Amino acid sequence: MRTDRIFARLDREPEPPKIVIPRMSRHRVILFSATMAFYVAIVVAVLASSWLVELDWKVMLFRPYEQWPQLHAFLDYFVVLGQRGPTAVMVAAWLGWRSWRQHTLRPLLALGASLLLLNITVGAVKLGLGRLGPHYATQIGSAELFAGGDIFPSGHTANAVVTWGILAYLATTPRARRWLSVISAMVALGVGATTVYLGTHWVSDVLLGWAAGLLILLALPWCEPVIARAEALILMLRAKWRAHGTAAPALPVPAAALPAMFAQRGAGEDDAPVREPVGAASGSRPAGVRGPARPPHAGPRPERPPVPPAASRRPQHSERAPRPAPARPLGG
Repeated sequence: MRTDRIFARLDREPEPPKIVIPRMSRHRVILFSATMAFYVAIVVAVLASSWLVELDWKVMLFRPYEQWPQLHAFLDYFVVLGQRGPTAVMVAAWLGWRSWRQHTLRPLLALGASLLLLNITVGAVKLGLGRLGPHYATQIGSAELFAGGDIFPSGHTANAVVTWGILAYLATTPRARRWLSVISAMVALGVGATTVYLGTHWVSDVLLGWAAGLLILLALPWCEPVIARAEALILMLRAKWRAHGTAAPALPVPAAALPAMFAQRGAGEDDAPVREPVGAASGSRPAGVRGPARPPHAGPRPERPPVPPAASRRPQHSERAPRPAPARPLGG
């Protein structure tokens, strides 16, 4: 995706429009604490091989994909809405347009921060618990933990919650936030149920994936100061890069490098036609011009007869008679 148009839009106005940024309110803190408690309870229930693990096996042995085979073709495509690559591209395209309209990089940076948190938190738990999926289970009734797997929690489910929920988080009007919250919740619920239908995840995987994605969305207001500093840093670096990329001013050319007849020209005579200096035919040089007036290879200067300074160039006519004086009248 090209970013030059986004930066061009940012340069049109000196300040972005006023956007209400969600804060970590008391209500949000309560929801975050409750979701964290649910998250821990799911992990403990799986580690203890409690009733939740029994439910996982019952659903797995039920094989929903065999009970409703007519849904298999459609759900194979629908589950793509939980894959990180395609969903990140679609959501990033939409948020890029939002950044262009709102004159700010915050939507794209918020998406990047949420995906970074998703990769760190969900990836660490996946690798740490190492649970195997239903298709690779080795012992009926076992939690299949620490066996080299990477499905607990469900990455498809958590990714669907984050990538589609970020649209509701960045909504600018209450009505748009409500509608986007409902749509993103339906997509996340559908993706999680689809993974159970296809037999790629346990039920507990999906429950933990929902909780993991919701925790990231609820914790995003804590990341807003970092997002604001990152935006300011990106714009500052871009301004320095543009200033560094501009052409440097032309350095003054020393007079010694110019031809002799142009060394003493004024600043306003650059475009005037060049005139031959007085005395150029006789080999004389203008005043103030350094260097020889004639090239060294021109040979010796020819001798010219001296002209007397007081002599007149007009010939004398000695035989011409003088003009008579006018006659004066006789008085009397």
